[in-house]
Amino acid sequence: MAGTDGGRPGICPTLLYADAKAAIRQLTEAFGFREHAVYEGEDGSVVHAELVQGNGMVMLGSKGRGGVFDTAMKGAGPSGVYVVVDDVDAHHRRAVEHGAEILMPPTDQDYGSRDYMARDLEGNVWSFGTYAPGTGG
Repeated sequence: MAGTDGGRPGICPTLLYADAKAAIRQLTEAFGFREHAVYEGEDGSVVHAELVQGNGMVMLGSKGRGGVFDTAMKGAGPSGVYVVVDDVDAHHRRAVEHGAEILMPPTDQDYGSRDYMARDLEGNVWSFGTYAPGTGG
C-alpha cells in the first residue's frame, strides 16, 4: 500500500470480529502482523486496533459496540484482504505452525506472483503473496 503522507498507508481494510482479541492473536502470531495500537473499552472489548504488515495496515474492532460502522457492517459476510510479503513459503510455514486454516498452499500464478490463501477464525480470507500492484503514479 502506498502512503500519501510520510509512508502512511492510503487504504486500511477495516474488519469487525466477535472475538477481536483472538483475531489480534491470530493475525500477529500466525500471519506476522505487528500491533501498532490497541484500545480497549471499559468492558475489555477492543474498541479499535491497528495492526501493521510492511507498509500496510489493517484496522479492527469488536462487533456489537454500536455506532454507524458497526450498524453498517451488521450481517456483513467475510471479507478478503491481500497482503504483500517477501517470502511466501516462510510466511506460509508460520501460519501452518500456528494452526491457520490454509485454503490454498503456496502456488506460482500465471501472472508471476507466488501466493497462498488462509481463512481466519471468523471466516475472513487472507491472501499473502508477492504480487505488488503499481499505482502508475
